Amino acid sequence: MARLPRLVLTDRLHHVLLRGNNRQPVFADETDRSLFISLLSQHAMAQGVAVHAWALMTDHIHLLLTPRRDGGLSVCMQAVGRAYVQAFNRRHGRSGTLWEGRYRSTVLEPEPWLLRAMVWLDTHPLRAGLAEQAGPHPWTTAGHYLGLRHERGVTVPPQYWALANTPFAREAAYRTLLEHGSSPAHTEALAAAALKGWALGSSGFLEDLQAQTPRRVQAAKAGRPKVTARDGHRNQP
Repeated sequence: MARLPRLVLTDRLHHVLLRGNNRQPVFADETDRSLFISLLSQHAMAQGVAVHAWALMTDHIHLLLTPRRDGGLSVCMQAVGRAYVQAFNRRHGRSGTLWEGRYRSTVLEPEPWLLRAMVWLDTHPLRAGLAEQAGPHPWTTAGHYLGLRHERGVTVPPQYWALANTPFAREAAYRTLLEHGSSPAHTEALAAAALKGWALGSSGFLEDLQAQTPRRVQAAKAGRPKVTARDGHRNQP
């Protein structure tokens, strides 16, 4: 079965996933991670892509992005991917591919999934046993949203601003979200959406998305198409 084209829509929140080929590490050290973030910031700004959050794991990367112009997300990700692989190969004396094919992406309904996705990303190193606390870990955006450091190029989403009226209160509210972590149901839903490419949101949100694109935004329901008694023909989905 042919792979579905990516679901990419302007002014919509996207969860993007990049994985190493055969799950190989895509970062060897902090210099590599700093380079990736620098390239992401550079090309996202050039292509009008808002960067809300990231989690740089050993063999894969999660990003929350909102493209503001047609084609901007694809151009941005292709430019970052190419430039990073070239620099990585030069630095580590290697050649060949680094990524597991093309990047994956899906669309999320901002309310309530944006904050849920941010928490999922920012606590990812904890679940992987790479950190004991979310905030001090340098390769997620947790520290930015907790007021521990400033990450250049991050666009703070309105859902975060709505957590409270003052910076201190917002940071405290987000810390509480991180302490509660990502529920198993949210983790499963976000992971499945990222891997399969189906949009994640309410029925009304999905209907609105489907009106904007010929590409299916959710999996077809299981079962055979219905047969009408009137004409004996199957109703097509």
